[in-house]
Amino acid sequence: MLRHLFTLYKNSFSGLSKDIWLLAFVSFVNRSGTMVLPFLTVYLTQELDFSKGRTGIVMGCFGMGSILGTYLGGYLTDRIGYYRVMFWTLFVSGLLFILLATIREFEWLCVAVFVLSMVADAFRPANISAASFYSIPANRTRSFSLLRLAVNLGFAVGPAVGGILAGTKGYSWLFWVDGLTCIASAILMRIFLAEKKEAVQEEPSHHDKPVAGSAYRDKFYLWFILITAISAFSFMQLFSTLPVFLKEDFLLNESEIGWLLALNGLLIAALEMPIVYSLESKLPPLRVIRSGTLLIGLSFWVFNFFPHILPLAIFAMVIITFGEILNMPFTNSFAVSRSRPENRGQYMALYAMAYSAAHVLAPIIGLKIVEDYGYSTLWHVLMGCCVSAAIGFTLLRQRMVRFSELRRQSA
Repeated sequence: MLRHLFTLYKNSFSGLSKDIWLLAFVSFVNRSGTMVLPFLTVYLTQELDFSKGRTGIVMGCFGMGSILGTYLGGYLTDRIGYYRVMFWTLFVSGLLFILLATIREFEWLCVAVFVLSMVADAFRPANISAASFYSIPANRTRSFSLLRLAVNLGFAVGPAVGGILAGTKGYSWLFWVDGLTCIASAILMRIFLAEKKEAVQEEPSHHDKPVAGSAYRDKFYLWFILITAISAFSFMQLFSTLPVFLKEDFLLNESEIGWLLALNGLLIAALEMPIVYSLESKLPPLRVIRSGTLLIGLSFWVFNFFPHILPLAIFAMVIITFGEILNMPFTNSFAVSRSRPENRGQYMALYAMAYSAAHVLAPIIGLKIVEDYGYSTLWHVLMGCCVSAAIGFTLLRQRMVRFSELRRQSA
Protein backbone atom coordinates (compact mmCIF):
# COMPACT_ATOMS: atom_id res chain seq x y z
CA MET A 1 0.00 0.00 0.00
CA LEU A 2 2.69 2.48 1.01
CA ARG A 3 4.80 1.43 -1.97
CA HIS A 4 1.86 2.03 -4.29
CA LEU A 5 1.29 5.51 -2.82
CA PHE A 6 4.99 6.34 -3.17
CA THR A 7 4.96 5.23 -6.82
CA LEU A 8 1.82 7.28 -7.48
CA TYR A 9 3.38 10.35 -5.88
CA LYS A 10 6.64 9.87 -7.81
CA ASN A 11 4.89 9.35 -11.16
CA SER A 12 2.78 12.47 -10.66
CA PHE A 13 5.97 14.57 -10.81
CA SER A 14 7.71 12.70 -13.65
CA GLY A 15 8.04 13.93 -17.22
CA LEU A 16 7.80 17.66 -16.44
CA SER A 17 10.30 19.99 -18.12
CA LYS A 18 13.17 21.73 -16.34
CA ASP A 19 11.72 25.10 -17.33
CA ILE A 20 8.36 24.40 -15.70
CA TRP A 21 10.23 23.55 -12.47
CA LEU A 22 12.13 26.86 -12.69
CA LEU A 23 8.90 28.74 -13.35
CA ALA A 24 7.40 27.00 -10.31
CA PHE A 25 10.37 28.08 -8.18
CA VAL A 26 9.93 31.72 -9.21
CA SER A 27 6.22 31.42 -8.40
CA PHE A 28 7.04 29.96 -4.99
CA VAL A 29 9.33 32.88 -4.09
CA ASN A 30 6.72 35.37 -5.24
CA ARG A 31 3.84 33.69 -3.41
CA SER A 32 5.78 33.13 -0.19
CA GLY A 33 5.62 36.88 0.27
CA THR A 34 1.84 37.04 -0.20
CA MET A 35 0.80 38.75 3.00
CA VAL A 36 -1.23 41.82 2.05
CA LEU A 37 -4.25 40.26 0.30
CA PRO A 38 -5.10 37.61 2.96
CA PHE A 39 -5.16 40.30 5.66
CA LEU A 40 -6.35 43.31 3.67
CA THR A 41 -9.95 43.16 4.91
CA VAL A 42 -8.76 42.69 8.49
CA TYR A 43 -6.25 45.55 8.05
CA LEU A 44 -8.94 47.88 6.71
CA THR A 45 -11.56 47.05 9.36
CA GLN A 46 -9.29 46.67 12.42
CA GLU A 47 -6.24 48.86 11.77
CA LEU A 48 -7.80 51.69 9.71
CA ASP A 49 -11.27 51.33 11.32
CA PHE A 50 -13.12 51.29 8.00
CA SER A 51 -16.74 50.13 7.94
CA LYS A 52 -17.55 46.88 6.17
CA GLY A 53 -19.17 48.94 3.41
CA ARG A 54 -16.02 51.00 2.81
CA THR A 55 -13.88 47.89 3.08
CA GLY A 56 -16.01 46.27 0.39
CA ILE A 57 -15.49 49.29 -1.87
CA VAL A 58 -11.70 49.14 -1.46
CA MET A 59 -11.72 45.41 -2.21
CA GLY A 60 -13.99 46.11 -5.16
CA CYS A 61 -11.40 48.56 -6.49
CA PHE A 62 -8.87 45.75 -6.21
CA GLY A 63 -11.14 43.56 -8.31
CA MET A 64 -11.83 46.23 -10.95
CA GLY A 65 -8.11 46.85 -11.32
CA SER A 66 -7.66 43.11 -11.62
CA ILE A 67 -10.18 42.92 -14.49
CA LEU A 68 -8.42 45.68 -16.41
CA GLY A 69 -5.02 44.22 -15.59
CA THR A 70 -5.86 40.73 -16.83
CA TYR A 71 -7.22 42.17 -20.08
CA LEU A 72 -4.08 44.26 -20.60
CA GLY A 73 -1.89 41.32 -19.59
CA GLY A 74 -3.49 39.09 -22.22
CA TYR A 75 -3.30 41.82 -24.87
CA LEU A 76 0.38 42.49 -24.17
CA THR A 77 1.22 38.78 -23.96
CA ASP A 78 0.01 38.23 -27.54
CA ARG A 79 2.02 41.26 -28.73
CA ILE A 80 5.28 41.52 -26.79
CA GLY A 81 5.44 38.03 -25.26
CA TYR A 82 4.76 36.45 -21.88
CA TYR A 83 8.34 36.90 -20.64
CA ARG A 84 8.46 40.69 -20.70
CA VAL A 85 4.97 40.98 -19.22
CA MET A 86 5.88 38.66 -16.34
CA PHE A 87 9.13 40.45 -15.52
CA TRP A 88 7.83 44.01 -15.52
CA THR A 89 4.56 43.28 -13.72
CA LEU A 90 6.46 41.53 -10.93
CA PHE A 91 9.01 44.32 -10.57
CA VAL A 92 6.58 47.25 -10.70
CA SER A 93 3.97 45.63 -8.44
CA GLY A 94 6.72 45.13 -5.85
CA LEU A 95 7.35 48.87 -5.78
CA LEU A 96 3.61 49.55 -5.57
CA PHE A 97 3.16 47.24 -2.56
CA ILE A 98 5.79 49.25 -0.68
CA LEU A 99 4.10 52.51 -1.66
CA LEU A 100 0.71 51.22 -0.47
CA ALA A 101 2.04 50.95 3.09
CA THR A 102 2.19 54.76 3.28
CA ILE A 103 -1.44 55.42 2.24
CA ARG A 104 -4.24 55.50 4.80
CA GLU A 105 -6.89 57.84 3.31
CA PHE A 106 -9.94 56.05 1.89
CA GLU A 107 -10.00 57.80 -1.51
CA TRP A 108 -6.27 57.40 -2.17
CA LEU A 109 -6.39 53.81 -0.97
CA CYS A 110 -9.05 53.05 -3.57
CA VAL A 111 -6.86 54.54 -6.30
CA ALA A 112 -3.67 52.85 -5.09
CA VAL A 113 -5.31 49.42 -4.69
CA PHE A 114 -6.82 49.74 -8.17
CA VAL A 115 -3.46 50.55 -9.79
CA LEU A 116 -1.64 47.86 -7.79
CA SER A 117 -4.07 45.11 -8.75
CA MET A 118 -4.07 46.25 -12.38
CA VAL A 119 -0.28 45.85 -12.59
CA ALA A 120 -0.06 42.72 -10.43
CA ASP A 121 -2.82 40.82 -12.24
CA ALA A 122 -1.47 41.62 -15.69
CA PHE A 123 1.03 38.92 -14.64
CA ARG A 124 -1.60 36.17 -14.57
CA PRO A 125 -2.41 35.65 -18.30
CA ALA A 126 1.32 35.81 -19.07
CA ASN A 127 2.09 33.24 -16.37
CA ILE A 128 -0.56 30.80 -17.63
CA SER A 129 0.65 31.31 -21.18
CA ALA A 130 4.24 30.66 -20.06
CA ALA A 131 3.21 27.37 -18.50
CA SER A 132 1.73 26.23 -21.81
CA PHE A 133 4.99 27.13 -23.61
CA TYR A 134 7.09 25.19 -21.10
CA SER A 135 4.88 22.06 -21.16
CA ILE A 136 3.42 19.56 -23.62
CA PRO A 137 -0.27 18.72 -24.04
CA ALA A 138 0.15 15.29 -22.42
CA ASN A 139 1.24 16.75 -19.07
CA ARG A 140 -0.28 20.22 -19.26
CA THR A 141 -2.75 19.76 -16.42
CA ARG A 142 0.04 18.45 -14.18
CA SER A 143 2.24 21.38 -15.22
CA PHE A 144 -0.47 23.76 -14.04
CA SER A 145 -0.76 21.71 -10.87
CA LEU A 146 2.99 22.01 -10.26
CA LEU A 147 2.67 25.79 -10.55
CA ARG A 148 -0.26 25.71 -8.15
CA LEU A 149 1.75 23.51 -5.81
CA ALA A 150 4.52 26.11 -5.76
CA VAL A 151 2.02 28.93 -5.36
CA ASN A 152 0.18 27.20 -2.52
CA LEU A 153 3.36 26.09 -0.79
CA GLY A 154 4.36 29.74 -0.85
CA PHE A 155 0.87 30.64 0.32
CA ALA A 156 1.37 28.29 3.26
CA VAL A 157 4.40 30.39 4.23
CA GLY A 158 3.08 33.88 3.42
CA PRO A 159 -0.10 34.13 5.54
CA ALA A 160 1.48 32.24 8.46
CA VAL A 161 4.47 34.59 8.58
CA GLY A 162 2.21 37.54 7.76
CA GLY A 163 -0.05 36.80 10.71
CA ILE A 164 2.94 36.69 13.04
CA LEU A 165 4.36 39.95 11.62
CA ALA A 166 0.97 41.71 11.79
CA GLY A 167 0.53 40.69 15.42
CA THR A 168 4.08 41.49 16.58
CA LYS A 169 5.62 44.07 14.24
CA GLY A 170 2.62 45.80 12.69
CA TYR A 171 0.87 45.70 9.33
CA SER A 172 3.43 47.88 7.51
CA TRP A 173 5.82 44.92 7.51
CA LEU A 174 3.38 42.96 5.34
CA PHE A 175 3.55 45.52 2.54
CA TRP A 176 7.35 45.65 2.59
CA VAL A 177 7.83 41.87 2.58
CA ASP A 178 5.21 41.41 -0.15
CA GLY A 179 6.85 44.07 -2.29
CA LEU A 180 10.41 42.82 -1.86
CA THR A 181 9.50 39.23 -2.71
CA CYS A 182 7.84 40.43 -5.95
CA ILE A 183 11.05 42.25 -6.90
CA ALA A 184 13.16 39.22 -5.92
CA SER A 185 10.98 36.97 -8.11
CA ALA A 186 11.48 39.25 -11.11
CA ILE A 187 15.27 39.17 -10.64
CA LEU A 188 15.35 35.38 -10.19
CA MET A 189 13.27 34.92 -13.31
CA ARG A 190 15.64 37.08 -15.37
CA ILE A 191 18.68 35.16 -14.10
CA PHE A 192 17.51 31.53 -14.22
CA LEU A 193 14.56 31.21 -16.63
CA ALA A 194 15.16 31.58 -20.35
CA GLU A 195 12.38 32.72 -22.65
CA LYS A 196 10.99 30.03 -24.93
CA LYS A 197 10.07 31.44 -28.32
CA GLU A 198 8.04 28.57 -29.77
CA ALA A 199 5.18 26.64 -28.25
CA VAL A 200 5.02 22.86 -28.31
CA GLN A 201 2.86 21.61 -31.18
CA GLU A 202 -0.68 21.03 -29.98
CA GLU A 203 -2.35 17.64 -30.20
CA PRO A 204 -5.99 17.33 -31.28
CA SER A 205 -8.15 18.06 -28.29
CA HIS A 206 -11.13 16.08 -27.05
CA HIS A 207 -12.62 19.46 -26.11
CA ASP A 208 -13.28 20.18 -29.83
CA LYS A 209 -11.28 23.34 -30.26
CA PRO A 210 -13.03 26.15 -32.17
CA VAL A 211 -12.16 27.19 -35.69
CA ALA A 212 -12.59 30.90 -34.99
CA GLY A 213 -9.42 32.75 -34.03
CA SER A 214 -10.99 35.00 -31.42
CA ALA A 215 -11.91 33.86 -27.94
CA TYR A 216 -14.85 36.27 -28.07
CA ARG A 217 -16.46 34.14 -30.83
CA ASP A 218 -16.05 30.86 -28.94
CA LYS A 219 -19.55 30.52 -27.48
CA PHE A 220 -18.76 27.43 -25.43
CA TYR A 221 -15.76 29.16 -23.92
CA LEU A 222 -17.73 32.31 -23.11
CA TRP A 223 -20.33 30.23 -21.27
CA PHE A 224 -17.50 28.44 -19.47
CA ILE A 225 -16.06 31.80 -18.36
CA LEU A 226 -19.44 33.00 -17.06
CA ILE A 227 -20.02 29.81 -15.05
CA THR A 228 -16.44 29.89 -13.75
CA ALA A 229 -16.96 33.46 -12.55
CA ILE A 230 -20.01 32.34 -10.54
CA SER A 231 -18.06 29.60 -8.77
CA ALA A 232 -15.07 31.92 -8.31
CA PHE A 233 -17.36 34.44 -6.57
CA SER A 234 -17.91 31.87 -3.83
CA PHE A 235 -14.27 30.81 -3.63
CA MET A 236 -13.01 34.41 -3.33
CA GLN A 237 -14.86 34.81 -0.03
CA LEU A 238 -11.87 32.89 1.33
CA PHE A 239 -9.83 36.09 0.98
CA SER A 240 -12.45 38.73 1.79
CA THR A 241 -15.35 37.76 4.06
CA LEU A 242 -13.97 34.62 5.70
CA PRO A 243 -10.99 36.26 7.52
CA VAL A 244 -13.34 38.87 9.04
CA PHE A 245 -15.81 36.11 10.00
CA LEU A 246 -13.06 34.11 11.70
CA LYS A 247 -11.96 37.23 13.56
CA GLU A 248 -15.46 38.24 14.72
CA ASP A 249 -17.31 34.94 15.25
CA PHE A 250 -14.50 32.50 16.02
CA LEU A 251 -12.46 35.15 17.90
CA LEU A 252 -9.24 34.07 16.16
CA ASN A 253 -6.26 36.45 16.11
CA GLU A 254 -4.22 37.30 13.01
CA SER A 255 -1.66 34.58 13.65
CA GLU A 256 -4.33 31.89 14.00
CA ILE A 257 -6.09 33.07 10.84
CA GLY A 258 -2.75 32.97 9.04
CA TRP A 259 -2.07 29.39 10.12
CA LEU A 260 -5.57 28.35 9.08
CA LEU A 261 -5.06 29.83 5.61
CA ALA A 262 -1.64 28.18 5.50
CA LEU A 263 -3.36 24.81 5.99
CA ASN A 264 -4.99 25.32 2.60
CA GLY A 265 -1.62 25.77 0.93
CA LEU A 266 0.00 22.84 2.74
CA LEU A 267 -2.79 20.43 1.80
CA ILE A 268 -2.63 21.49 -1.84
CA ALA A 269 1.15 21.09 -1.86
CA ALA A 270 0.83 17.58 -0.43
CA LEU A 271 -2.20 16.24 -2.33
CA GLU A 272 -2.93 18.08 -5.57
CA MET A 273 -0.32 16.53 -7.87
CA PRO A 274 -1.20 12.86 -7.15
CA ILE A 275 -4.94 13.62 -7.28
CA VAL A 276 -4.62 15.39 -10.63
CA TYR A 277 -2.33 12.63 -11.95
CA SER A 278 -4.99 10.06 -11.01
CA LEU A 279 -7.87 11.97 -12.62
CA GLU A 280 -6.56 13.95 -15.61
CA SER A 281 -6.86 11.12 -18.17
CA LYS A 282 -9.76 9.24 -16.58
CA LEU A 283 -12.61 11.74 -16.24
CA PRO A 284 -13.89 14.61 -18.41
CA PRO A 285 -12.54 17.90 -16.98
CA LEU A 286 -15.96 19.53 -16.65
CA ARG A 287 -17.22 16.63 -14.53
CA VAL A 288 -14.27 17.03 -12.14
CA ILE A 289 -14.76 20.80 -12.07
CA ARG A 290 -18.43 20.31 -11.15
CA SER A 291 -17.50 18.20 -8.12
CA GLY A 292 -14.95 20.75 -6.96
CA THR A 293 -17.49 23.56 -7.28
CA LEU A 294 -19.99 21.76 -5.04
CA LEU A 295 -17.31 21.20 -2.39
CA ILE A 296 -16.46 24.93 -2.40
CA GLY A 297 -20.08 25.79 -1.67
CA LEU A 298 -20.34 23.13 1.02
CA SER A 299 -17.26 24.48 2.80
CA PHE A 300 -19.12 27.72 3.61
CA TRP A 301 -22.55 26.16 4.11
CA VAL A 302 -21.36 24.03 7.06
CA PHE A 303 -21.03 27.19 9.17
CA ASN A 304 -24.84 27.36 9.33
CA PHE A 305 -25.25 23.95 10.96
CA PHE A 306 -22.52 23.47 13.57
CA PRO A 307 -21.11 25.40 16.57
CA HIS A 308 -18.48 27.98 15.71
CA ILE A 309 -15.43 26.34 17.24
CA LEU A 310 -11.94 25.87 15.82
CA PRO A 311 -12.42 22.25 14.60
CA LEU A 312 -15.26 23.45 12.36
CA ALA A 313 -13.03 26.13 10.83
CA ILE A 314 -10.36 23.50 10.15
CA PHE A 315 -12.94 21.13 8.65
CA ALA A 316 -14.29 23.88 6.38
CA MET A 317 -10.76 24.72 5.22
CA VAL A 318 -10.13 21.07 4.35
CA ILE A 319 -13.35 20.92 2.30
CA ILE A 320 -12.61 24.11 0.35
CA THR A 321 -9.08 22.84 -0.31
CA PHE A 322 -10.38 19.65 -1.94
CA GLY A 323 -12.87 21.76 -3.87
CA GLU A 324 -10.04 23.94 -5.11
CA ILE A 325 -7.95 20.89 -6.11
CA LEU A 326 -10.81 19.47 -8.19
CA ASN A 327 -11.67 22.85 -9.70
CA MET A 328 -8.75 25.07 -10.58
CA PRO A 329 -6.14 22.85 -12.29
CA PHE A 330 -8.86 21.48 -14.57
CA THR A 331 -10.37 24.88 -15.39
CA ASN A 332 -6.84 26.05 -16.26
CA SER A 333 -6.29 23.08 -18.54
CA PHE A 334 -9.72 23.40 -20.16
CA ALA A 335 -9.08 27.08 -20.92
CA VAL A 336 -5.73 26.32 -22.58
CA SER A 337 -7.24 23.47 -24.58
CA ARG A 338 -9.62 25.91 -26.30
CA SER A 339 -6.77 28.16 -27.51
CA ARG A 340 -3.91 28.19 -29.98
CA PRO A 341 -0.41 29.59 -29.32
CA GLU A 342 -1.14 32.76 -31.34
CA ASN A 343 -4.29 33.69 -29.38
CA ARG A 344 -3.48 32.13 -26.02
CA GLY A 345 -3.03 35.49 -24.29
CA GLN A 346 -6.58 36.44 -25.24
CA TYR A 347 -8.02 33.17 -23.92
CA MET A 348 -5.99 33.36 -20.72
CA ALA A 349 -7.02 36.99 -20.21
CA LEU A 350 -10.69 36.02 -20.33
CA TYR A 351 -10.03 33.16 -17.92
CA ALA A 352 -8.18 35.42 -15.50
CA MET A 353 -10.93 38.04 -15.84
CA ALA A 354 -13.45 35.53 -14.47
CA TYR A 355 -11.49 35.51 -11.21
CA SER A 356 -10.93 39.24 -11.37
CA ALA A 357 -14.68 39.79 -11.66
CA ALA A 358 -15.04 37.61 -8.59
CA HIS A 359 -12.52 39.86 -6.83
CA VAL A 360 -14.85 42.79 -7.55
CA LEU A 361 -18.11 41.15 -6.58
CA ALA A 362 -17.03 38.90 -3.70
CA PRO A 363 -16.10 41.62 -1.18
CA ILE A 364 -18.72 44.16 -2.26
CA ILE A 365 -21.67 41.77 -2.30
CA GLY A 366 -20.37 39.45 0.41
CA LEU A 367 -19.66 42.14 3.01
CA LYS A 368 -22.87 44.01 2.10
CA ILE A 369 -24.94 40.85 2.68
CA VAL A 370 -23.17 40.35 6.01
CA GLU A 371 -23.78 43.97 7.02
CA ASP A 372 -27.50 43.87 6.15
CA TYR A 373 -28.51 40.23 6.76
CA GLY A 374 -25.69 38.45 8.59
CA TYR A 375 -23.19 35.72 7.81
CA SER A 376 -25.79 32.92 7.79
CA THR A 377 -27.56 34.42 4.78
CA LEU A 378 -24.26 34.77 2.92
CA TRP A 379 -23.40 31.09 3.41
CA HIS A 380 -26.80 30.10 1.95
CA VAL A 381 -26.21 32.40 -1.03
CA LEU A 382 -22.76 30.92 -1.68
CA MET A 383 -24.11 27.37 -1.64
CA GLY A 384 -26.81 28.42 -4.09
CA CYS A 385 -24.21 29.96 -6.40
CA CYS A 386 -22.12 26.79 -6.38
CA VAL A 387 -25.11 24.52 -7.05
CA SER A 388 -26.09 26.80 -9.96
CA ALA A 389 -22.53 26.72 -11.33
CA ALA A 390 -22.36 22.92 -11.01
CA ILE A 391 -25.58 22.63 -13.03
CA GLY A 392 -24.09 25.05 -15.55
CA PHE A 393 -20.94 22.94 -16.01
CA THR A 394 -23.12 19.83 -16.48
CA LEU A 395 -25.26 21.49 -19.18
CA LEU A 396 -22.18 22.92 -20.90
CA ARG A 397 -20.58 19.49 -21.15
CA GLN A 398 -23.79 17.97 -22.52
CA ARG A 399 -24.05 20.65 -25.22
CA MET A 400 -20.39 20.29 -26.19
CA VAL A 401 -20.77 16.51 -26.55
CA ARG A 402 -23.94 16.97 -28.63
CA PHE A 403 -22.23 19.57 -30.84
CA SER A 404 -19.26 17.25 -31.44
CA GLU A 405 -21.57 14.39 -32.41
CA LEU A 406 -23.46 16.60 -34.88
CA ARG A 407 -20.20 17.73 -36.49
CA ARG A 408 -19.01 14.13 -36.87
CA GLN A 409 -22.32 13.10 -38.44
CA SER A 410 -22.23 15.97 -40.93
CA ALA A 411 -18.55 15.41 -41.85
